[in-house]
Amino acid sequence: MSMTTKTRYYNVTGRDLLVKARSYLAEDDLLQASENGWGAAAQMVKSIAEARGWPHNGHHELWRVANRLVDETGDRDIRTAFGLAGALHTNFYEGWLPRETVEDYLARVAELISKLEALSS
Repeated sequence: MSMTTKTRYYNVTGRDLLVKARSYLAEDDLLQASENGWGAAAQMVKSIAEARGWPHNGHHELWRVANRLVDETGDRDIRTAFGLAGALHTNFYEGWLPRETVEDYLARVAELISKLEALSS
């Protein structure tokens, strides 16, 4: 599957946001670490959706993409990891996750991004 300009944009942005999330975590900025972790996961899901011609505007459609990928691959961890990314997104607004949880969820997001990158190549 060839990468379009938009697909590549989502892919690069997703990886960049993961780097930023880890940097914010190292600075103990849990809100920004959380939001960048969510952004990384969302951008990678958008990359896959864009490449496959699937709708991906808004959270609802991103969840549909995650579920389609689970159906396609049989890998339920995709849905779980995307759910953890969603919890990070909520944490940006609420600030209730402890550092250890943010760190753990970001690790799961990193695994998700690796899986999605493998699916897009």
